[in-house]
Amino acid sequence: MLSVISTQAPWELEGSPIQVEVDIRTGIPGIEIVGLPDSAVREARDRVRVAVRNSGYRFPQERILVNLSPAGIRKEGASYDLPIALAVLSASRQIRGRVRRRVMVLGELNLAGAVLPVRGVLSAVCSGLENGISVFLVPEANLPEARALGHGEAYGIASLRQAVQFLEKLGRNGRPTPGCREPAGPAAKQPEPPQTQECGDLADIRGQEPVKRALEIAAAGGHHLLLFGPPGSGKTMAARRLPSILPSLGLTESLEATRIHSLAGTLPPGGGLVRRPPFRSPHHSASTEGIIGGGSVLKPGEVSLAHRGVLFLDEALEFKASLLQSLREPLEEGRVTVVRAASSVRYPAAFQLVLAFNPCPCGNLGRPHSACVCTSMEVHRYWKRLGGALMDRIDIRTPVHPVAAADMAGPPGESSNLVAARVAAAAARQRERYSGLGFSCNARLSPGMLESLCPLDTKCLGLLDESLGRFSLSARAYHSIIRVARTIADLAGAQAIRSQDIEEAVELRRLGEGSYFWSFD
Repeated sequence: MLSVISTQAPWELEGSPIQVEVDIRTGIPGIEIVGLPDSAVREARDRVRVAVRNSGYRFPQERILVNLSPAGIRKEGASYDLPIALAVLSASRQIRGRVRRRVMVLGELNLAGAVLPVRGVLSAVCSGLENGISVFLVPEANLPEARALGHGEAYGIASLRQAVQFLEKLGRNGRPTPGCREPAGPAAKQPEPPQTQECGDLADIRGQEPVKRALEIAAAGGHHLLLFGPPGSGKTMAARRLPSILPSLGLTESLEATRIHSLAGTLPPGGGLVRRPPFRSPHHSASTEGIIGGGSVLKPGEVSLAHRGVLFLDEALEFKASLLQSLREPLEEGRVTVVRAASSVRYPAAFQLVLAFNPCPCGNLGRPHSACVCTSMEVHRYWKRLGGALMDRIDIRTPVHPVAAADMAGPPGESSNLVAARVAAAAARQRERYSGLGFSCNARLSPGMLESLCPLDTKCLGLLDESLGRFSLSARAYHSIIRVARTIADLAGAQAIRSQDIEEAVELRRLGEGSYFWSFD
């Protein structure tokens, strides 16, 4: 008897549909799984056998062959347990009736027959819908994720027995069993938590107005940001408050971010769409595979988990130089390709990079009443660890000075909610301006679009030409200044870029250029 159940293999962002084929024939009792399974899939033989028995069913005492098709795609993880168990029960005629609708099944089984959550459910739903599948059986904990698209019929399954009852009911009259949750559109949108709930408030930052201004501009335009200053000056504190003023994700961006986190298995149980921009802050001891992606089991790295959000590298110069340089391609292209001998995968990686580190090896450069013992050559060599090519891609470079005691005791400044309102208004102007162009923020403007979308008057061009010679700016810096100036104008509600916008953008860029490479003035 042959039985076929549909499931999905997490692969890149889309995933790949998989057919679980089970054939039972006379022979020495045993179960064999073929189709390029990894060790976790091969171990499903024992989990499925015990789960079937503990659920009150009979495990066939015959020769069982399980084929995971197509065979050329490597099958990884435990999400094949439930479809294998259902296919075995169907092939042994323990599921009454025949399912007339195409169903995709995902879930891990424990020995008692309970269904455990798995990763990649949102990608599985997207892949299934594209292949004509409309009914999805997923673990109960993954149900909000499965319903995030608002298409198809997703049902939460708590146990193997409940899944069997569902298929029997579906086979008889095409309607779900009362024990399963009824299908619905996307789960009712819950009110978003306050933006400052986890990341703090800008009002916590005292006496750092230039830093808060740089954070506001970076958040409004999606620009990469560098914060440098002595230890204890507030670099990390400031960077960790950037998410509190970022605009919420649109539906398309939210789906992209959710699919990546679903594939990586980082969505919390019961979690639905990722509605706030992700904020990732890996430790400087992280491996290249952990940051870029890959590993023995290909998974998205931190640059992809930060897609549509922020990647914050604290003590950035403590990261390996090769790792820092590997960020250049994702920054430029908005995606990363991980190549292995047998395969390659591509993940999106359109993130906002925020770097923070000390201004010199000893950390005292710029600290009042402290002596920096580093020579100019040592400071220059220290900054070169970042690399000129990566430095050239940082739009905003801001020194963070130690705060005076009087400022620390002073009244709080603007709250994140006030700043976030201005940022959201500027982001809305950009979305309207770039509608239909495939991007939504000034940081993604290509050089070829600057002339038509960000025209400059004679005065602004003169200021740019002067800055080009004074600070030895590169062509990339020239374009970067225009993008940042456009963001400053958007924050002010101006239709065109003004001369004061160019001047502020140049001031935010000059540190790190030419003779100003390590200046802390």
